[in-house]
Amino acid sequence: MTIRYTLLAATLALSACAHTPPDDPSDPLEPVNRAVFSFNRSADRYVLKPVAKGYDKAMPDLAKRGVSNFFNNIREPRTILNDLLQLKLKRAANDTGRFLLNSTAGFAGLMDVASDAGLKRHDEDFGQTLGRYGVGPGWYLMLPLLGPKTNRDLIGYGGDYYTGPGPYVETEVSLSLTATDLVDTRARLLSADPLLDSAIDPYVFVRTAYLQQRLTKVYDGNPPRELLYGVDEE
Repeated sequence: MTIRYTLLAATLALSACAHTPPDDPSDPLEPVNRAVFSFNRSADRYVLKPVAKGYDKAMPDLAKRGVSNFFNNIREPRTILNDLLQLKLKRAANDTGRFLLNSTAGFAGLMDVASDAGLKRHDEDFGQTLGRYGVGPGWYLMLPLLGPKTNRDLIGYGGDYYTGPGPYVETEVSLSLTATDLVDTRARLLSADPLLDSAIDPYVFVRTAYLQQRLTKVYDGNPPRELLYGVDEE
């Protein structure tokens, strides 16, 4: 499935590499994307959200922080590799220190002792690396269950997969980790539900928010004005 999506994104990206602002994205598949968005919202409403609410209610706060810390920690190798690919050597050293400290003194990452030691957490992935080297986002895509992506981020998703535990553990373990991570992430987003539900057009709200977030991440919180707003600098 991952390979199929990655090949599709690579094909589309050949004809859709221009930079586009989040408020005026390239979305030629909007009718299909909207249908998938509706399907995803239904799946969330009847399956994922109830499970996440049960998890949020049943799990103590300390345990939930431990789960979130664990998944942040297993994403550190991905961040370190993309630090290096982007030549962010100081960050790579910082994030390597985080990973080693949390994996040992933090009991396999359940405790974020690295942050207490002054090692700030970063988040890098292959989609961001492609963006840093000038690859435009291409088309906006809404994928079944996977949610929003762009051509660029879908290509990057293939690289991200191989820097996670999925390919290197038993299938049952990989599926369990993925499911737990998904539920934990959804539980942390429960507080944002009223904002989405009150949006005039939830599809446009999610699209704009996703593209703004990704653009901000590519440029480490300081995207060029012309890319953010689609206008030239004066």
